[in-house]
Amino acid sequence: MLAIVIPYFKLTFFEETLQSLANQTDKGFTVYIGNDASPEDPATLLEKYKGQFDFVYHRFESNLGGISLTKQWERCIDLSKDEEWIMILGDDDYLEETVVALFYKNHAVFNGKTNVVRFSSKIKYETTQAFSDIYNHPIWESATDFYYRKFTWATWGSLSENIFTREAYLKYGFYEYPLAWHSDDKAWLDFSLGGNIYSINEVAVVVRQSNENISGRNDNLELKDKARLLFMEDIVTHKLRFFTQEQKVAFLFEYGVLIKTQKVITFRKVSYVSLQFLKMGLIYNCARFLRRIFKALMDN
Repeated sequence: MLAIVIPYFKLTFFEETLQSLANQTDKGFTVYIGNDASPEDPATLLEKYKGQFDFVYHRFESNLGGISLTKQWERCIDLSKDEEWIMILGDDDYLEETVVALFYKNHAVFNGKTNVVRFSSKIKYETTQAFSDIYNHPIWESATDFYYRKFTWATWGSLSENIFTREAYLKYGFYEYPLAWHSDDKAWLDFSLGGNIYSINEVAVVVRQSNENISGRNDNLELKDKARLLFMEDIVTHKLRFFTQEQKVAFLFEYGVLIKTQKVITFRKVSYVSLQFLKMGLIYNCARFLRRIFKALMDN
């Protein structure tokens, strides 16, 4: 019923990931490990865990994650069979020991009512070995409200702490942004089909932040900024109607900031945002937005 998919590339923290799977109190899952042509061979380590949980290992002959991380996720999912639910777990993240057990314990509550189930999460900062606070969530929450909380830094989220249905994944897939930055955010908006996400707060998924992963590095900020612009453009052009007026206003101004700072101001973009403000009757906000854009153009 549950496939845990691991797109593998780094050996450094992989044993902690595997040990957390071996520690699960409920072994009702199969792990699918897709090696992205890594120079770090995990075969010896995997041999150690044979018999401790069910897993399938495959080494791909070409590296795909360096070109498209979402395509690497997808070909790893393709290794799985017909499990109804899928988790993509980072090769440096790990599960507390009752994650799977609580998934099944809550199954009757959420099954048929949602396509996305999430666990509490916490960040492990590798440089200091410290942990963040635990990020809990409302038991039922719309994907739009969740993203807005994340947008306003009221919460945090990643790919690893979510489980989603194969049905929703096959319908929408993962949208490709640079570095797959915000691809998970878009997935939850898509997969939820305008419905709610179900949260399990009794146990956490631990997400590691280090200089070896995308989120912890600072040499990729330009690509992250580009991804944020593309994602915000998708929100304001395709999903704005699903948000409240307060949320719409915040996203439209954020989009304005992004097109200014990345110097991609066009008449089409500016007129579109202006029209959205006017549709809501927010003449003052429209004028404020246009003043900012005009100032940016004059400064350049």
